[in-house]
Amino acid sequence: MTLPYIDATELAALMSPAAAVAALEDALRGGQDPELDSPRLFAPLSAGEFLLMPAQSAKYAGVKVATVAPGNPAKGHPKIQGTYLLLDGEFLTPLAALDGAELTLIRTPAVTTLALKHLLGLRGATRAGAVAVFGTSLQADRHIEALHAVCGIDSLVVVGRRDEAAAALAEKWAGRGVPARSGSAADVAGADVVVCATSSATPIFDGALVRDGAVVAAIGSHGLDAREVDPSLARRAAVVVEGRASALREAGDLIPARSPQEWAAGGLATLSELVNGQFAPTSGKPLLYSGVGMSWEDIVVAGRAYELFIPPAAAMH
Repeated sequence: MTLPYIDATELAALMSPAAAVAALEDALRGGQDPELDSPRLFAPLSAGEFLLMPAQSAKYAGVKVATVAPGNPAKGHPKIQGTYLLLDGEFLTPLAALDGAELTLIRTPAVTTLALKHLLGLRGATRAGAVAVFGTSLQADRHIEALHAVCGIDSLVVVGRRDEAAAALAEKWAGRGVPARSGSAADVAGADVVVCATSSATPIFDGALVRDGAVVAAIGSHGLDAREVDPSLARRAAVVVEGRASALREAGDLIPARSPQEWAAGGLATLSELVNGQFAPTSGKPLLYSGVGMSWEDIVVAGRAYELFIPPAAAMH
């Protein structure tokens, strides 16, 4: 058996931001339960660590094997690399391998955009309006791309640790017709949507600057020792997470604000509840989506990409 391989270029062509958002939305509306996800597994390596993310959906099983090598960028190699193995859900027969790094670059912005789309809908908005993005990495760029493709951006401010990197990313999107500029944390005060896509271990702006009507997505960091928003914002906002169990394990944006016991007792809505119309936040407070990345997101996007890559008749054999 020759296992089909869907490389990064093919995967990106198959799964536009809109297609990825639609696949995730369909899965949550079709009964995919994020709470059934196994915790991600870490294993040390001399040059970094393995990150293993197994999952199951209605039709498939799969696992993402990623490596994180902190020293790679200085040597001209990617920090994160990986492969996704997709299997038939009934017989556990391998079906295809996919580029794991590209899969992550597709599904993470798609999940964020799905959350923002529905949170904006609670505000009666169909567009993202004035957007502030923290971060200048490829992940930040992909978040801008997905949000603009699915919701539309009226204006964009990019905030980064390095002014030149923020200016370059803003210039890129200005060249694509989005009114864009680089800015500072103070620009949060005028934003309708704030996207945090950084690896920061400390809050990156003053939560008091966020307007009551704003929507914030903090997705750049996972782990209880990493955080992008301050505890005051987490306590003040109505909060949505991918899954309660994963958030209580890994959401450093939330745990300093309240204990896991306090969050578990109430105060966390899930993405599934949001998409299925079961989340009705109290008015007069910001909306906060906190994402750490989960295995079900990989398998949903990988499965949809496989179905687009392999003709249906061939996929049955």
